[in-house]
Amino acid sequence: MTKTQAVSFSRTGGPEVFDYVELDLPSPAAGEVQIRQAAVGLNFIDVYFRNGTYKAPHLPFVTGKEGAGTVTAVGPGVVDFKIGDRVAYASADGAYSAERNIETRHLVHVPDGIELETAAAMMLKGMTAEYLLNRTFKVGPETVLLFHAAAGGVGLIAGQWAKALGATVIGTAGSEDKVQLALAHGYDHAINYKSEDFAVRVREITAGKGVDVVYDSIGRDTFPQSLDCLKPRGLFASFGQSSGPIENFTLAMLAQKGSLFATRPTLFTYIAARQELIDSAKALFDVVQSNKVRININQTYPLREVGQAHADLETRKTTGTTLLIP
Repeated sequence: MTKTQAVSFSRTGGPEVFDYVELDLPSPAAGEVQIRQAAVGLNFIDVYFRNGTYKAPHLPFVTGKEGAGTVTAVGPGVVDFKIGDRVAYASADGAYSAERNIETRHLVHVPDGIELETAAAMMLKGMTAEYLLNRTFKVGPETVLLFHAAAGGVGLIAGQWAKALGATVIGTAGSEDKVQLALAHGYDHAINYKSEDFAVRVREITAGKGVDVVYDSIGRDTFPQSLDCLKPRGLFASFGQSSGPIENFTLAMLAQKGSLFATRPTLFTYIAARQELIDSAKALFDVVQSNKVRININQTYPLREVGQAHADLETRKTTGTTLLIP
């Protein structure tokens, strides 16, 4: 039994509920390995657990889904991983820690040529972009799409990836600096939704036709205007709610606005099967190593300052990807 440092909370609320604590770390159990973490990714799902939007399975709770590090011990029965392996994950609670045990079903090997910090920065966000662009809606050269929060972690990856797939890529952002950042990362058009009506602007850009698919992680602040951006029979993909949950949604709205489709996908469904996780990670590693997508680590915070990191994320002061360093 050793000790590790972690961040947990015993009640839900604002960033002030976090405690930096020392926890016992037992030897890894069967099917687990122990890893020393190089970096931990910061994601909005972490906020949802902290503020109670998503119910934590127990309290106190160490949140965080994404990280990368080096295997330091191997539990009984593990054959796919060994001490010294570089690994990353995107779907295992407990990431806000310096060292941790983790079931190997969550892990993938990090290829040579990709730094562990880069892996921690891109797993959840990059595989989210992968499933959205390749599986929720198959994006290709004929696709015209709208991606909200274009200067965020998922948005900057998705813009570059969609452009590499040949799509016409439209994004929204909340400031002129973020608009310029989006334009530098694959977006053909970027709309400042604070100074322009994005639905009107999308119709202008598309000569009144609308887009094939809207990817919306904002929620309340962009609904129902997102529906007004779509072509008849277009797809509304709502994969987050950073501004709050969508309210007053009815199926009748989809009929009224053009026989639209709507889906609420999550990464964890798309990588639930082991082979799907491996394939999604491989697609992400390949597109990054081909230099078609570059990963922006725009902010780093010590793990013990996670409260400030959450505050900055929630007030939209961050761009691209944020890392927590144990």
